[in-house]
Amino acid sequence: MLLTVQDIHKTYQTADGPFEVLRGIDLTLQAGETLALTGESGSGKSTLLHLIGGLDTPDRGQIMVQERDIAALDDSGRAALRRGTVGVVFQQFNLIPSLRVADNIAFQARLAGQHDPEWDATLAARMGLTPQLNKYPEQLSGGQQQRVAIARTLAPRPRLVLADEPTGNLDEATAAVVLDLMLELVAETKAGLLMVTHSDALAGRMSRRLHLRSGQVA
Repeated sequence: MLLTVQDIHKTYQTADGPFEVLRGIDLTLQAGETLALTGESGSGKSTLLHLIGGLDTPDRGQIMVQERDIAALDDSGRAALRRGTVGVVFQQFNLIPSLRVADNIAFQARLAGQHDPEWDATLAARMGLTPQLNKYPEQLSGGQQQRVAIARTLAPRPRLVLADEPTGNLDEATAAVVLDLMLELVAETKAGLLMVTHSDALAGRMSRRLHLRSGQVA
């Protein structure tokens, strides 16, 4: 099993008192499997994704990625996990504006010590980015920037890919193309994909769907 989430709880303090965002979440994901995480705004989808990605820690429960307990890792350990084993694609592209496209794609893999120029070139070609490699992010369209972000995430060949509304800023046609490419490349690398989405059409393209309601699996 690539990912095992058991009895995850998370509470945030607000001006009105404690707010329990997640109330005992369980899920599993195998290598090569794709899972859509759906639910209304505030249901806890992004919070769960951030916990799995080691961007935050749960109050209770266990998150195992390839038999490693993320909650037991310190900040540097979780950062190392995100550099290589776990890749995260956000709705906001988060590209480095001072770097050309080629260097943005290579950035994560270089941090992980897994830079493979041939694989970078393959990703760029498959994403239709080869003509843009010497451009800067501000010279690209939104769809092109998201393709760069996905290529950057896949460059270290992560075992688990987490995507938080990765096509939320794109029009429907571009979103479909970007998702096609992501699913294709994830399948080729035999990674697992967990994607937060509000789109029933995109969720329907995944192997399974998990719906959250008020911090629990509906």
